[in-house]
Amino acid sequence: MKNNGTSRRNYLKAITAGVSVAAAAGAGCGRSQDTAAEAAPKTSTQPPPDHDRRIQWWREAKFGMFIHWGLYSQLARQEWVMSLEDIPVTEYEKLAKTFRPKPNPARDWARLAKQTGMKYMVLTTKHHEGFCNFDSKLTDYCATKQGPRRDLVKEYVEAARAEGLRVGFYYSLMDWHHPDGMKAKDDSEARKRFVAYIHGQIRELMTNYGKIDILWYDVAVPLDAAGWESEKMNQMVLQLQPDIIVNNRNWLAGDFSTPEQTIEAAKGDWESCMTLNDSWGFTAADNNWKSPQRIVRNLVQCGQDGGNYLLNIGPMADGSIPDQSTRIMGAVGTWMQKNSSAVYGTQKSRVNFSNVAGFTRKGNTLYTHVHFWPGSKVTIGGIETKPKAAKLLASGKDVPFTHSGTQLTFTDLPAQAPDDPVTVIAAEFETEPIQRSLAVRVIDIINEIERKRNSSAT
Repeated sequence: MKNNGTSRRNYLKAITAGVSVAAAAGAGCGRSQDTAAEAAPKTSTQPPPDHDRRIQWWREAKFGMFIHWGLYSQLARQEWVMSLEDIPVTEYEKLAKTFRPKPNPARDWARLAKQTGMKYMVLTTKHHEGFCNFDSKLTDYCATKQGPRRDLVKEYVEAARAEGLRVGFYYSLMDWHHPDGMKAKDDSEARKRFVAYIHGQIRELMTNYGKIDILWYDVAVPLDAAGWESEKMNQMVLQLQPDIIVNNRNWLAGDFSTPEQTIEAAKGDWESCMTLNDSWGFTAADNNWKSPQRIVRNLVQCGQDGGNYLLNIGPMADGSIPDQSTRIMGAVGTWMQKNSSAVYGTQKSRVNFSNVAGFTRKGNTLYTHVHFWPGSKVTIGGIETKPKAAKLLASGKDVPFTHSGTQLTFTDLPAQAPDDPVTVIAAEFETEPIQRSLAVRVIDIINEIERKRNSSAT
């Protein structure tokens, strides 16, 4: 995953000189992903076959847990510490001997994910450092042959399944430990060896752990799609796991795109991945934690725009979850127990603008998620569709309302917010709720001006 510092970006530009992957190597997120895709060699722009069937469960799930955990967790200075501090391979690999997690920490991760209301999990099976949390016959730099002396991915898979959660594997294509990892761009023999290694490890992951639901590639450096043989890679994955979904970070379209540390709706299926603080891997000094309200608001915004939310935890070296992570996610889980019907299975909303709330939709039901409680009434402008009934979702108490022109006002509400950190009002409409407020019209005008300007420029 991405370290937000400029030194990381400069590093990637340096090692990928001549290959248009500086943005995608930054984990292919947000707008930079589009720029990189335009510069990359032309490959598949459509999802793999049978896309709608395979991804249907994921569209309904909406909320997942990301876990970044590896040797870097021992140093507690983010997952890019090897690169950003120029730690030599011979020194860094000593951490493999001292990596000794407590028994089965994945059980705690899975329980927390379930309690938070998450429906799937994605674990770093191998991050950029090259250490494999799984049993690999292709390297000794793996958990079964080093400090842990056991298969940490197997424990994770079993823990997730025990909680009824879908199982996802993160796998970094970039590898700082493999001797051919950075030579592959300019040395054809090194490329052959390195690509065979990467494909072989993906085959192991797709073969040795039963049914896998998600494959989450990351950082396609230093090769392009042809160099990685990405088409062949995805074909192998789908042959071994016919129901799996794959992301877009091996230079192909994949089943879903992956904006990182931002919520930016994309064409097709997409998932915003974010940290709980500012770090993916455990960072002892990072106390910039998001509040439970911010997490809920992010989840709502993803659902409002038709996407999913993948929220990260960075366990400590022994696998323990930081107390702050447990506290924040516990509060989110309490909210989800009462309000999850306004999250799961929701569809893109055509009501998007409010100064106090976000929105999700399921059929003709609009869920107004009020994060800034204004008091006895909540007003939403531009609502063209006729409402039929409204209630507080958590309590089921009816909410009176008026609909004058396009102004919808929920009335007779409590002076203080009845729920924490966000209160949800569920309103049933005669047809799909549509908003045409002044804000919407302004955005439409701006978009039209942009289209005309772009058209004249070409």
